[in-house]
Amino acid sequence: MSFTLPALTYAFDALEPHIDARTMEIHHGKHHQAYVTNLNNAIAGTDAEKLSIEDICKNISKYPMPVRNNGGGHYNHSLFWTLLSPNGGGLPTGPLAAAIDEAFGNFEEFKTKFNQAAATRFGSGWAWLIKNASGKLEICSTPNQDNPLMDIADIKGFPIIGLDVWEHAYYLHYQNRRPDYCTAWWNVVNWEEAAKRFAM
Repeated sequence: MSFTLPALTYAFDALEPHIDARTMEIHHGKHHQAYVTNLNNAIAGTDAEKLSIEDICKNISKYPMPVRNNGGGHYNHSLFWTLLSPNGGGLPTGPLAAAIDEAFGNFEEFKTKFNQAAATRFGSGWAWLIKNASGKLEICSTPNQDNPLMDIADIKGFPIIGLDVWEHAYYLHYQNRRPDYCTAWWNVVNWEEAAKRFAM
């Protein structure tokens, strides 16, 4: 089984002005496609060809670094696209909103802590809201293309939302202003999809 680049459900320019069309075009069609191509090459002829990307991530310590880097890149980006929406932003509702309030006090405090995790991740990486093994929400960040599903992650859990803070995700529009990108991203977060993930 070879992995493929998932199609976007919205146009490249649908997230403007928060995420610009050129960034989306390059990010999806070039960067993510490269992760898919390199992952397929890295697992060719191995047992990993029969596994889902989730199962590869959960057992990533068994695999060489090209699988970790590109497998993480494929999983993270495949999730990232679904958590963006032209109709996004606003506030979460229902059980997810209640869980955020329980874990962080209120939504604004959650946003502040999440933005801090994203802005202070040194170099390239991701910020995450995860559901841990006890079902509680936590904020964490990972370097490079690692994610909280991986058995090598410092903090493990099921990703509810994730924010890409690699420079390729924002540099054309925001240059070195990562905090501005993090702030703008809240306007396109797909809380409906996040709520479905929280309910899993």
